[in-house]
Amino acid sequence: MRMTPALGLVVILAGMASAGAQDSVPQPESRPATDVEHAAPVRVRYIETEMMVPEPGAFPNGLDALEVYADRPGRHPLVVLTHGTGNDELERMHVTPWAQLGQALWFARRGYAAFVVVRKGYGRSGGERDSMHGGCNSRRGSFEEAGEASAEDLKAVIRFAQKLPEVDGDTVVSAGVSTGGFAQAALVANPPKELKAAISFAGGRGGDGHEHNCDVDGVIAAFGAFGRGARKHGEVPMLWIYSENDHWFPPAMARRFEAAYVKGGGVEQFVLAPPYGEDGHHLYRDPNAWPATVEGFLREHNLLPLGDVVLARPEPPKVPAPAGLPDQGQEAWRRYLLGGPFKAFAVNGQGQWGSAQAAFDQSIADGEAMDRCRQSSAGAGSCAIVARTAGAK
Repeated sequence: MRMTPALGLVVILAGMASAGAQDSVPQPESRPATDVEHAAPVRVRYIETEMMVPEPGAFPNGLDALEVYADRPGRHPLVVLTHGTGNDELERMHVTPWAQLGQALWFARRGYAAFVVVRKGYGRSGGERDSMHGGCNSRRGSFEEAGEASAEDLKAVIRFAQKLPEVDGDTVVSAGVSTGGFAQAALVANPPKELKAAISFAGGRGGDGHEHNCDVDGVIAAFGAFGRGARKHGEVPMLWIYSENDHWFPPAMARRFEAAYVKGGGVEQFVLAPPYGEDGHHLYRDPNAWPATVEGFLREHNLLPLGDVVLARPEPPKVPAPAGLPDQGQEAWRRYLLGGPFKAFAVNGQGQWGSAQAAFDQSIADGEAMDRCRQSSAGAGSCAIVARTAGAK
């Protein structure tokens, strides 16, 4: 089934192909110049499709997934992306694949067909959540079993995507953040034969956001087991990225994870990134914060399908911004047009605005946009929604 019946969302956006294209914030390192940089720009479309992937364990809904790729000739190697786990139950219920649209586009611009996977029991995905298989609040199982449950969801989407005509299923890369990063180690411990590499951003389980873990020895034991599995199955290369100011899995803890994994026989490249914002655990959210590291890893393993060519960012639809917005508001409007559903944009008629995107449903998007508009207005003028997801109720 290619689209979720409830949403039926297919988005087509245009961009221009180029080499060395930058994201909205300058990259830490410039891309090597190539002859392609001097070629005439070529128009390219990006296809964004939300779908429910059939999976017996995720009955009755299946797995909520978002596919993003550039509509160009030939088949695209596959990258599968997955989320972390919030402490708040409502946050877990409201996971949506559109929250990783920026990360999916990062890979699509480099030649991949990207699938963002919402694992079982989160958001709209059916089935039993991976945390029920083991972990801090589970009465059964282990961290290792929780990771294996996550990996099974990734494998299900890989199998599904490999059958699509636009996907080259012989080359697969996987990436995830936090519990989704932990899932990468579990995936490599028993990988599909097409898996060529995995990337873990701040991977782990059991953290509380205050540098404490409910059972650090249990998590370390799981990493050791994953290392033994990786050695047994051929040592798929991994990239591990943690930040110096990660408050969920701080560097000293992350190094213990690494030591157990390597002792077990796993192979990984460990990168300790500079501090990021107030909590480096959220580094993955910003695709401008890690391109040099990830591209270097992919290049080393011959996993950049377009070489040094990067397709340009998609262009927003030519829809005029609400009147009276300053430059920052104009840029917010551009981001809104490019953002994933559900989304909303509110203004107060005096230059203040509020925007929301990639919300779980339209009512949440409307509420967030209005709240942000009111906060920026500070009582000056009343806010109203002026744009929202087309067709949403």
